[in-house]
Amino acid sequence: MALVTCPECNSDEDIHVDAKLDDGRLQVRCGECGAGWMHGVAKAPTPVSMSSFDKAWLKFPTSAMVTSGRAARVEELKRQFLAMKPVEDPAVAPYWRHYQQVFSHDGLWTCKPQDLKDFANSDVGANPGNMSVFNTAWNQMGEAAAAEQVRSAIDYLLYGPDSIPLEDRLTHLIVGHQGMGMTGFRESLLTRVLCVVKPDEFLPILTYSGAGTGKRDITRAVFGLNMPKQDQVSMQIGRLAVWSNNLLLDLAGDGFSSCQHASAFLWWAKDQDFGADAV
Repeated sequence: MALVTCPECNSDEDIHVDAKLDDGRLQVRCGECGAGWMHGVAKAPTPVSMSSFDKAWLKFPTSAMVTSGRAARVEELKRQFLAMKPVEDPAVAPYWRHYQQVFSHDGLWTCKPQDLKDFANSDVGANPGNMSVFNTAWNQMGEAAAAEQVRSAIDYLLYGPDSIPLEDRLTHLIVGHQGMGMTGFRESLLTRVLCVVKPDEFLPILTYSGAGTGKRDITRAVFGLNMPKQDQVSMQIGRLAVWSNNLLLDLAGDGFSSCQHASAFLWWAKDQDFGADAV
């Protein structure tokens, strides 16, 4: 190997390359004296490019951003709220169990179309708001076609490809990406499906923003955090909906009997006095 000299015996006649490392250096050996060493300079590692999903996640607010004064006030309110016995709606648990079966792999494609329409028009456990757009579309399409469209939307949301995060599948269905989803079966109803299927993970707060009752509004009112506005690139609606849900669960903390209980606290707390610490 030319131009390489043994650091031990200064020979350049019998130099062998034993290995080439990933960083560009060579592991070499002198055939005359047996000395071995690393030749060359290690290359700087190639930076790993981040996806738009990961970049957006890093920009999303965290619980550590809540001021100490606001956190103390929330804890005080939480103690007051937990001292009150929650009045739970007895209809919620059996309703949730029924629709967990309806939305299962087997149940989704064999349930009655009326089960799907009834779900969209029920406020048990979580109120999705006015469903006139959905009902009009259902009637115009006909029961069979409308039910098929709803089934496809729920199937994609819950059982879609793992290569597409839940957050982005939710976005696709809310915005109607490439014709996906069902007219009127958008953010509030899709989130309600998640509340039913994952009752320990999703708060029954069905929209990200709007009328002071969305997750963005509640996060600002209770915890003083300004949440991102929706865009079409990084802060897509599905990401905001799921990430704000996870953040609120983290901020609410322990002590609640269910996500229903935690959401009741958040709705109550947003209307309380935060004094000089209010943002």
